[in-house]
Amino acid sequence: MIDLDFKKTNGLIPAIAQDYKTNEVLMLAYINEEAWKASLSSGKATYFSRSRNKLWIKGETSGNVQIIKEIRIDCDNDTVIFKVDQLGGAACHTGHKSCFFQLVENNSIKIVGKPVFDPGEVYKK
Repeated sequence: MIDLDFKKTNGLIPAIAQDYKTNEVLMLAYINEEAWKASLSSGKATYFSRSRNKLWIKGETSGNVQIIKEIRIDCDNDTVIFKVDQLGGAACHTGHKSCFFQLVENNSIKIVGKPVFDPGEVYKK
């Protein structure tokens, strides 16, 4: 088994999701050991939601699932990159392709790109 260092960071390590074709950074989330094992066994990016305090399979509500194509681990074994096929075209809960759609330009924020979906429609409660 791959030995990631969850102890160093109180049980959660950063997991960067990156488009496996374009290398665009899609999002940053966290995984615990259970999410790591679930990701490995299912092939779907599974994270630990800090706000909900539970496992979260990316796309379980929106349908924008991340299929893991490759995994990279950093030299300290405490950060991973999931290179994914982002189904549905959007990784961000705001409907944008990437969570990094805010560009700092001349000391202000410029929104880059348009949402792929309407979060109000997708996340109706």
